[in-house]
Amino acid sequence: MANLIEIKNLHARIGEKEILKGINLTVNEGEVHAIMGPNGSGKSTLSAVLVGNSAYEVTEGTVTFMGKDLLKLLPEERSWLGLFLSFQYPIEIPGVTNVNFMKAAVNEHRKYKNLPPLSAAEYLKLMRAKMGIVEMDPSFSSRGVNVGFSGGEKKRNEIFQMAMIEPKLSILDETDSGLDVDALRIVANGVNKLKNSGNGYILITHYERLLDYIVPDFVHVLYNGKIIKTAGKELAVEIESRGYDGFIKESEK
Repeated sequence: MANLIEIKNLHARIGEKEILKGINLTVNEGEVHAIMGPNGSGKSTLSAVLVGNSAYEVTEGTVTFMGKDLLKLLPEERSWLGLFLSFQYPIEIPGVTNVNFMKAAVNEHRKYKNLPPLSAAEYLKLMRAKMGIVEMDPSFSSRGVNVGFSGGEKKRNEIFQMAMIEPKLSILDETDSGLDVDALRIVANGVNKLKNSGNGYILITHYERLLDYIVPDFVHVLYNGKIIKTAGKELAVEIESRGYDGFIKESEK
């Protein structure tokens, strides 16, 4: 079981405000890690820093991904290497259809791996198969990216994009936010179908219900820019029943 990402003593800020204050986290192949914590604890900042959002400045620490210094790579290089982020609030891209958007993305990844671009027939066959994983209507391929999509359809489209790219490490930032039970089931089933012994997941969530569908190997509590508690799935159940206050008080002793 090889190491996918190793984060050591990661500090980051936006402007003068320090948000991450020493994150340590290792994700190996085949593992699912859930990160939970109260609002403002640094969960989304961590995902933004890992994918290279220029609004954040890393002030200390290291991140090794697939054996490379992640922090020295451009955002697109991080993606080509196998890092994927499913956004909490997926944006709309008017004028760009799903089919063209994903064809360009898939072929850029293939170019990085010194593979030839897919033919039109090969691409359409792949796209139909991956849309089936998330129960997406084929008509969505000709629509603008996320344009006019419901919240559940946007999240489903994100998992479809992940299926097409086949990343090594996927960060799902509150994928369950705003989803009804049926949409959550479809999105979670899509993730479970894509999980294998060679990839890994970081799930950022507030709620234990997502972890009933996608069972994590580890659950981490993030508070005030640090991971203050790590355990198995039972930790999410405990958080659901008693909240974060007890863990926070323990960490401050």
